[in-house]
Amino acid sequence: MSYPTPPNAAKTQTAKAEHRRVGPAVVIGTALEYFDFFLYSAMAGLVIGPTFFPSSDSTASAMAALATFGVGFLARPLAGLVFGILGDKFGRKMVLSWSLILMGGSTGLMGLIPSYDSIGVAAPILLVLLRIFQGVGAGAEFSAAITVSYEHAAEGKRGRFGSLPTLGVNLGVFFASLAVAGLALIGDDFFYSWGWRIPFVISFLVAVVGYVIRLKLPESPDFEAMPVAETRRSWLRVLADLFRSDWRGLVIVFAAYAGYALIATLWKTFSISYLAEFKDIGGAVSSFGITLASAVAIFWTPICGRLCDRIPVQRVLAFGGLLVILYAFPFFWLLNTGVPLYIWIALILGTGLLAPLLSVAASPFMARQFATKTRVTGIGVAKESSGAVAAGFGPVLALALITASGTDSTVAVSGMFVIGGILFVFAAWRGRTTPPSTAKADQSLMTEV
Repeated sequence: MSYPTPPNAAKTQTAKAEHRRVGPAVVIGTALEYFDFFLYSAMAGLVIGPTFFPSSDSTASAMAALATFGVGFLARPLAGLVFGILGDKFGRKMVLSWSLILMGGSTGLMGLIPSYDSIGVAAPILLVLLRIFQGVGAGAEFSAAITVSYEHAAEGKRGRFGSLPTLGVNLGVFFASLAVAGLALIGDDFFYSWGWRIPFVISFLVAVVGYVIRLKLPESPDFEAMPVAETRRSWLRVLADLFRSDWRGLVIVFAAYAGYALIATLWKTFSISYLAEFKDIGGAVSSFGITLASAVAIFWTPICGRLCDRIPVQRVLAFGGLLVILYAFPFFWLLNTGVPLYIWIALILGTGLLAPLLSVAASPFMARQFATKTRVTGIGVAKESSGAVAAGFGPVLALALITASGTDSTVAVSGMFVIGGILFVFAAWRGRTTPPSTAKADQSLMTEV
């Protein structure tokens, strides 16, 4: 004999089913974002330069390609602002859906642009325009993903949910680096002629699949609990609320993400160009090193999430920042050996272990710096502004510093790593332990570290 399912039980089952959709929806989007961005950054050091910025000086060509990498970051602060306000007014789900279309579409079209030899100056112009659109999509994506992960998580599980965007990041980097390394191994003629275009075009398909998955994503419970009046605020009112009430969060998140963006792009992007330009190490070796590091990070990231549920994330950030400082010089000692095994170890320690630890801890940490009504906007503005400066032009600055040294010295670049570590320690020291809406006036600043 069967009995009808009680209404409350049916609602609970529906809620659990919707809850299970959050993980895949967040991971797929961030995986695409970082597949696209790392794909471009890896190709910038190998093929974008000679294809779209041909020059008799290979270093100048590489710097021009890395500069276009930075152009994509210039678009991200505006995207973080516009889509952040949309996310705080109309919901997080809408932002996550459209960011995928922008990212996947622009990346796919990059793979179809003719070379400079075919259409002249129109080629780099089209590349820069698509890079800007790619930056807009990326600027919309990550702040909304962090917010959704934070707001769907129960207290005590925010580390694990906060690891979802980072897991997506490392999956994206893994598949992008694997694609680059695999194509490079086939042969230079194939790779430099048209083989490099294949993973770019695949982004079209990934974007469509991700969009369909995100259409089924439930809206954030925190957003749904907001008073209707908050969703009807004007754009200027959202900004006024952010800068009046949460200005401290803007400073803290700017510092935290500037530290992460700087060290992550130096490990993932600059290292490939450095090895190719100054150590004559091909893309197959460096890209495979990133692949190994990303594989390690995929398994390490969930562990970091559980760690952040047991240890206050501020302490994790501070400890991670100190490790970055200690690793600043040994990283280049390993790279400068020119031995593939040591190069892979260097990349695994940085990209595979340190970067995920910091990224996982930073996710719930950044979310709690803002109230629900300004969270997407606050994270978007602070994170993308700092990323535009630190990640957008960090690799170009690093390459310029080494060139200007006259002896190919990496001491100044190691100093950039030290600065990144200091920024983490500062953010952990001054960051909030609870969101502004729930923090007591006398407990708004962290005092634990």
